[in-house]
Amino acid sequence: MSDHYPVMMNEVLEHLAPHAGGVYVDGTFGAGGYSKAILELADCTVIAIDRDPNAKRAADALKENFGERFIFVKGCFGDALELVQAQGFEQVDGFVLDIGVSSMQIDQHERGFSFRFDGPLDMRMGQEGQSAADLVNNLSEEELANVIYQYGEERLSRRIAKKIVLERAKERIETTEKLADIIRSVVPRSPKDKIDPATRTFQALRIAVNDELGELKRGLEAAQALLADQGRLIIVSFHSLEDGIVKSFFYERAGYSSNTSRHLPPQIDIVSDIAFTLPKRKPIDPTQKEISENPRSRSAKLRCAIRKREGMNV
Repeated sequence: MSDHYPVMMNEVLEHLAPHAGGVYVDGTFGAGGYSKAILELADCTVIAIDRDPNAKRAADALKENFGERFIFVKGCFGDALELVQAQGFEQVDGFVLDIGVSSMQIDQHERGFSFRFDGPLDMRMGQEGQSAADLVNNLSEEELANVIYQYGEERLSRRIAKKIVLERAKERIETTEKLADIIRSVVPRSPKDKIDPATRTFQALRIAVNDELGELKRGLEAAQALLADQGRLIIVSFHSLEDGIVKSFFYERAGYSSNTSRHLPPQIDIVSDIAFTLPKRKPIDPTQKEISENPRSRSAKLRCAIRKREGMNV
Protein backbone atom coordinates (compact mmCIF):
# COMPACT_ATOMS: atom_id res chain seq x y z
CA MET A 1 0.00 0.00 0.00
CA SER A 2 1.14 3.54 -0.72
CA ASP A 3 2.39 5.58 2.21
CA HIS A 4 0.43 8.49 0.78
CA TYR A 5 -2.98 6.82 0.67
CA PRO A 6 -5.62 9.60 0.59
CA VAL A 7 -7.81 9.25 3.67
CA MET A 8 -11.55 8.57 3.13
CA MET A 9 -11.20 9.00 -0.62
CA ASN A 10 -14.51 7.29 -1.48
CA GLU A 11 -16.44 9.37 1.03
CA VAL A 12 -14.78 12.61 -0.11
CA LEU A 13 -15.71 11.95 -3.76
CA GLU A 14 -19.24 10.86 -2.86
CA HIS A 15 -19.99 14.05 -0.93
CA LEU A 16 -18.07 16.38 -3.23
CA ALA A 17 -19.93 14.96 -6.27
CA PRO A 18 -17.67 16.55 -8.92
CA HIS A 19 -19.32 17.21 -12.28
CA ALA A 20 -18.23 18.19 -15.78
CA GLY A 21 -17.45 21.89 -16.06
CA GLY A 22 -17.13 22.32 -12.29
CA VAL A 23 -14.28 24.07 -10.51
CA TYR A 24 -12.88 22.54 -7.31
CA VAL A 25 -10.30 23.63 -4.74
CA ASP A 26 -8.02 21.05 -3.13
CA GLY A 27 -6.67 23.21 -0.32
CA THR A 28 -4.26 20.61 1.06
CA PHE A 29 -2.72 19.13 -2.10
CA GLY A 30 0.06 17.07 -0.47
CA ALA A 31 0.88 14.16 -2.79
CA GLY A 32 -2.12 14.99 -4.99
CA GLY A 33 -4.41 12.06 -4.22
CA TYR A 34 -7.67 14.00 -4.00
CA SER A 35 -6.83 16.25 -6.97
CA LYS A 36 -6.03 13.30 -9.23
CA ALA A 37 -9.19 11.42 -8.27
CA ILE A 38 -11.41 14.47 -8.84
CA LEU A 39 -9.86 15.13 -12.26
CA GLU A 40 -10.29 11.48 -13.26
CA LEU A 41 -13.91 11.36 -12.11
CA ALA A 42 -15.19 14.40 -14.01
CA ASP A 43 -14.14 16.72 -16.84
CA CYS A 44 -13.59 19.57 -14.41
CA THR A 45 -10.93 22.01 -13.18
CA VAL A 46 -9.00 21.60 -9.93
CA ILE A 47 -7.12 24.44 -8.24
CA ALA A 48 -4.66 22.87 -5.79
CA ILE A 49 -3.03 24.79 -2.96
CA ASP A 50 -0.11 23.76 -0.75
CA ARG A 51 2.41 25.73 1.29
CA ASP A 52 5.01 22.94 1.15
CA PRO A 53 7.58 23.54 -1.65
CA ASN A 54 8.04 19.76 -1.92
CA ALA A 55 4.47 19.40 -3.23
CA LYS A 56 5.49 20.88 -6.58
CA ARG A 57 6.91 17.59 -7.88
CA ALA A 58 3.54 15.83 -7.63
CA ALA A 59 1.85 18.96 -8.98
CA ASP A 60 4.09 18.99 -12.06
CA ALA A 61 3.18 15.36 -12.78
CA LEU A 62 -0.55 16.14 -12.64
CA LYS A 63 -0.03 19.19 -14.85
CA GLU A 64 1.54 16.96 -17.48
CA ASN A 65 -1.45 14.62 -17.43
CA PHE A 66 -4.32 17.08 -17.11
CA GLY A 67 -3.01 20.29 -18.66
CA GLU A 68 -5.17 23.39 -18.20
CA ARG A 69 -7.68 21.48 -16.08
CA PHE A 70 -5.16 21.47 -13.23
CA ILE A 71 -3.77 24.61 -11.58
CA PHE A 72 -1.27 24.51 -8.72
CA VAL A 73 -0.70 27.48 -6.45
CA LYS A 74 1.94 27.62 -3.71
CA GLY A 75 0.42 29.19 -0.63
CA CYS A 76 -1.76 28.65 2.45
CA PHE A 77 -5.35 27.51 2.08
CA GLY A 78 -6.34 30.21 4.56
CA ASP A 79 -5.56 32.65 1.73
CA ALA A 80 -7.64 30.66 -0.77
CA LEU A 81 -10.00 33.54 -1.59
CA GLU A 82 -7.17 35.73 -2.88
CA LEU A 83 -5.25 32.81 -4.43
CA VAL A 84 -8.23 31.45 -6.36
CA GLN A 85 -9.45 34.84 -7.52
CA ALA A 86 -5.93 35.62 -8.74
CA GLN A 87 -6.34 32.64 -11.07
CA GLY A 88 -9.47 34.23 -12.56
CA PHE A 89 -12.17 32.31 -10.66
CA GLU A 90 -14.72 34.19 -8.55
CA GLN A 91 -16.65 31.13 -7.38
CA VAL A 92 -16.04 27.38 -7.15
CA ASP A 93 -18.26 24.30 -6.93
CA GLY A 94 -16.37 22.45 -4.23
CA PHE A 95 -13.66 22.90 -1.61
CA VAL A 96 -11.78 20.04 0.08
CA LEU A 97 -9.42 20.13 3.07
CA ASP A 98 -7.51 17.24 4.67
CA ILE A 99 -6.29 18.89 7.86
CA GLY A 100 -2.98 18.10 9.51
CA VAL A 101 0.42 16.74 8.58
CA SER A 102 0.67 14.41 5.58
CA SER A 103 2.23 10.95 5.55
CA MET A 104 4.71 12.31 3.03
CA GLN A 105 5.90 14.96 5.49
CA ILE A 106 6.04 12.53 8.41
CA ASP A 107 8.18 10.10 6.42
CA GLN A 108 10.81 12.76 5.66
CA HIS A 109 12.94 12.58 8.81
CA GLU A 110 14.74 15.81 7.91
CA ARG A 111 11.44 17.69 8.29
CA GLY A 112 11.28 16.83 12.00
CA PHE A 113 7.54 16.09 12.21
CA SER A 114 7.88 12.68 13.82
CA PHE A 115 9.85 11.12 16.66
CA ARG A 116 9.82 7.80 14.78
CA PHE A 117 13.02 9.02 13.11
CA ASP A 118 15.75 11.17 14.57
CA GLY A 119 16.03 14.45 12.73
CA PRO A 120 16.20 18.21 13.18
CA LEU A 121 13.39 19.62 15.31
CA ASP A 122 11.76 21.61 12.51
CA MET A 123 8.05 20.88 11.73
CA ARG A 124 7.57 23.83 9.36
CA MET A 125 5.15 22.89 6.58
CA GLY A 126 6.18 25.86 4.46
CA GLN A 127 9.84 25.66 5.50
CA GLU A 128 9.70 29.31 6.59
CA GLY A 129 9.45 31.12 9.92
CA GLN A 130 10.06 29.80 13.43
CA SER A 131 10.83 26.11 13.82
CA ALA A 132 9.80 23.78 16.64
CA ALA A 133 13.37 24.06 17.97
CA ASP A 134 12.94 27.84 18.21
CA LEU A 135 9.80 27.42 20.31
CA VAL A 136 11.26 24.69 22.53
CA ASN A 137 14.42 26.68 23.26
CA ASN A 138 13.01 30.21 23.46
CA LEU A 139 9.53 30.14 25.00
CA SER A 140 9.21 30.64 28.74
CA GLU A 141 8.25 27.67 30.88
CA GLU A 142 4.71 29.02 31.25
CA GLU A 143 4.36 29.66 27.51
CA LEU A 144 5.60 26.17 26.69
CA ALA A 145 3.19 24.60 29.17
CA ASN A 146 0.29 26.56 27.69
CA VAL A 147 1.15 25.51 24.12
CA ILE A 148 1.46 21.85 25.10
CA TYR A 149 -1.79 21.90 27.09
CA GLN A 150 -3.87 23.94 24.62
CA TYR A 151 -2.79 22.30 21.37
CA GLY A 152 -1.79 18.85 22.61
CA GLU A 153 -4.45 18.41 25.31
CA GLU A 154 -1.62 17.07 27.47
CA ARG A 155 -2.55 17.04 31.17
CA LEU A 156 1.11 16.81 32.23
CA SER A 157 2.08 19.91 30.24
CA ARG A 158 3.61 21.76 33.20
CA ARG A 159 5.80 18.82 34.14
CA ILE A 160 7.01 18.52 30.53
CA ALA A 161 7.69 22.26 30.20
CA LYS A 162 9.68 22.30 33.45
CA LYS A 163 11.84 19.38 32.29
CA ILE A 164 12.43 20.99 28.87
CA VAL A 165 13.60 24.22 30.49
CA LEU A 166 15.97 22.31 32.80
CA GLU A 167 17.47 20.33 29.91
CA ARG A 168 17.82 23.25 27.50
CA ALA A 169 19.82 25.13 30.15
CA LYS A 170 22.48 22.42 29.75
CA GLU A 171 22.35 22.19 25.98
CA ARG A 172 20.09 23.49 23.22
CA ILE A 173 17.45 20.93 22.16
CA GLU A 174 17.84 20.48 18.41
CA THR A 175 16.61 16.98 17.49
CA THR A 176 13.36 15.05 17.59
CA GLU A 177 14.95 12.13 19.43
CA LYS A 178 16.32 14.31 22.22
CA LEU A 179 12.98 16.07 22.77
CA ALA A 180 11.07 12.78 22.72
CA ASP A 181 13.44 11.29 25.30
CA ILE A 182 13.02 14.33 27.56
CA ILE A 183 9.23 13.98 27.41
CA ARG A 184 9.32 10.22 28.03
CA SER A 185 11.49 10.77 31.10
CA VAL A 186 8.64 12.60 32.87
CA VAL A 187 5.50 11.16 31.26
CA PRO A 188 4.84 7.52 32.12
CA ARG A 189 3.39 5.29 29.42
CA SER A 190 -0.15 4.39 30.42
CA PRO A 191 -1.03 0.70 30.03
CA LYS A 192 -4.43 1.81 28.67
CA ASP A 193 -2.98 4.40 26.30
CA LYS A 194 -1.18 2.87 23.33
CA ILE A 195 0.26 6.14 22.04
CA ASP A 196 3.83 7.22 22.73
CA PRO A 197 4.10 9.71 25.66
CA ALA A 198 5.68 12.24 23.28
CA THR A 199 2.78 12.21 20.80
CA ARG A 200 0.65 15.00 22.28
CA THR A 201 3.59 17.37 22.80
CA PHE A 202 4.81 16.87 19.23
CA GLN A 203 1.28 17.51 17.97
CA ALA A 204 1.08 20.71 20.02
CA LEU A 205 4.38 22.06 18.70
CA ARG A 206 3.46 21.26 15.10
CA ILE A 207 0.11 23.05 15.43
CA ALA A 208 1.79 26.08 17.04
CA VAL A 209 4.63 26.27 14.49
CA ASN A 210 2.21 26.22 11.55
CA ASP A 211 -0.69 28.12 13.16
CA GLU A 212 -2.88 25.23 12.04
CA LEU A 213 -6.01 26.16 13.97
CA GLY A 214 -5.86 29.77 12.80
CA GLU A 215 -5.26 28.53 9.27
CA LEU A 216 -8.31 26.26 9.50
CA LYS A 217 -10.54 29.12 10.66
CA ARG A 218 -9.31 31.33 7.80
CA GLY A 219 -9.78 28.47 5.35
CA LEU A 220 -13.40 27.93 6.40
CA GLU A 221 -14.16 31.62 5.89
CA ALA A 222 -12.44 31.57 2.49
CA ALA A 223 -14.45 28.54 1.43
CA GLN A 224 -17.71 30.21 2.39
CA ALA A 225 -16.79 33.28 0.35
CA LEU A 226 -15.77 31.23 -2.70
CA LEU A 227 -18.42 28.54 -2.92
CA ALA A 228 -21.23 28.96 -5.42
CA ASP A 229 -24.81 28.11 -4.49
CA GLN A 230 -25.01 24.34 -3.79
CA GLY A 231 -21.19 24.15 -3.68
CA ARG A 232 -19.82 21.47 -1.38
CA LEU A 233 -17.37 22.00 1.49
CA ILE A 234 -15.66 18.78 2.63
CA ILE A 235 -13.36 18.72 5.68
CA VAL A 236 -11.41 15.69 6.88
CA SER A 237 -9.89 16.24 10.33
CA PHE A 238 -7.89 14.03 12.67
CA HIS A 239 -8.28 15.29 16.22
CA SER A 240 -10.84 16.92 18.46
CA LEU A 241 -9.42 20.46 18.27
CA GLU A 242 -9.82 20.59 14.49
CA ASP A 243 -13.16 18.79 14.44
CA GLY A 244 -14.50 21.07 17.15
CA ILE A 245 -13.69 24.15 15.05
CA VAL A 246 -15.31 22.64 11.94
CA LYS A 247 -18.38 21.49 13.85
CA SER A 248 -18.89 24.92 15.46
CA PHE A 249 -18.46 26.70 12.12
CA PHE A 250 -20.88 24.38 10.32
CA TYR A 251 -23.50 24.54 13.06
CA GLU A 252 -23.30 28.32 13.36
CA ARG A 253 -23.44 28.95 9.60
CA ALA A 254 -26.28 26.43 9.18
CA GLY A 255 -28.31 28.28 11.82
CA TYR A 256 -28.15 25.71 14.61
CA SER A 257 -28.07 27.07 18.12
CA SER A 258 -26.39 25.45 21.12
CA ASN A 259 -28.56 23.85 23.78
CA THR A 260 -27.97 24.01 27.49
CA SER A 261 -27.96 20.21 27.58
CA ARG A 262 -25.57 18.13 25.49
CA HIS A 263 -28.18 15.33 25.53
CA LEU A 264 -30.61 17.35 23.40
CA PRO A 265 -30.28 17.73 19.62
CA PRO A 266 -29.21 21.15 18.33
CA GLN A 267 -32.07 23.52 17.57
CA ILE A 268 -32.28 25.54 14.37
CA ASP A 269 -32.64 29.28 14.66
CA ILE A 270 -35.02 31.17 12.40
CA VAL A 271 -32.52 33.39 10.61
CA SER A 272 -32.35 34.88 7.13
CA ASP A 273 -28.62 34.58 6.55
CA ILE A 274 -28.03 30.81 6.72
CA ALA A 275 -24.88 30.13 4.68
CA PHE A 276 -24.89 26.32 4.63
CA THR A 277 -27.16 23.31 4.91
CA LEU A 278 -25.85 20.11 6.47
CA PRO A 279 -26.63 16.76 4.79
CA LYS A 280 -25.60 15.09 8.05
CA ARG A 281 -25.02 16.69 11.44
CA LYS A 282 -22.74 13.95 12.73
CA PRO A 283 -19.31 13.33 11.22
CA ILE A 284 -18.68 10.36 8.97
CA ASP A 285 -16.08 7.84 10.14
CA PRO A 286 -13.80 5.72 7.96
CA THR A 287 -14.82 2.13 7.31
CA GLN A 288 -13.21 -0.68 9.25
CA LYS A 289 -11.76 -1.91 5.97
CA GLU A 290 -9.97 1.40 5.42
CA ILE A 291 -8.71 1.51 9.01
CA SER A 292 -7.22 -1.97 8.63
CA GLU A 293 -5.54 -0.98 5.34
CA ASN A 294 -4.47 2.50 6.41
CA PRO A 295 -4.09 2.94 10.21
CA ARG A 296 -3.62 6.72 9.77
CA SER A 297 -7.33 6.96 8.95
CA ARG A 298 -8.50 5.59 12.32
CA SER A 299 -9.04 9.01 13.91
CA ALA A 300 -10.37 10.72 10.77
CA LYS A 301 -13.75 12.44 10.72
CA LEU A 302 -15.39 13.85 7.60
CA ARG A 303 -17.91 16.67 7.69
CA CYS A 304 -19.79 18.08 4.70
CA ALA A 305 -21.75 21.30 4.22
CA ILE A 306 -23.61 22.63 1.15
CA ARG A 307 -23.50 26.34 0.36
CA LYS A 308 -26.79 28.22 0.40
CA ARG A 309 -26.75 31.63 -1.22
CA GLU A 310 -30.46 32.20 -1.90
CA GLY A 311 -31.77 35.22 -0.06
CA MET A 312 -28.36 36.20 1.24
CA ASN A 313 -26.52 39.46 0.95
CA VAL A 314 -23.33 38.33 -0.80
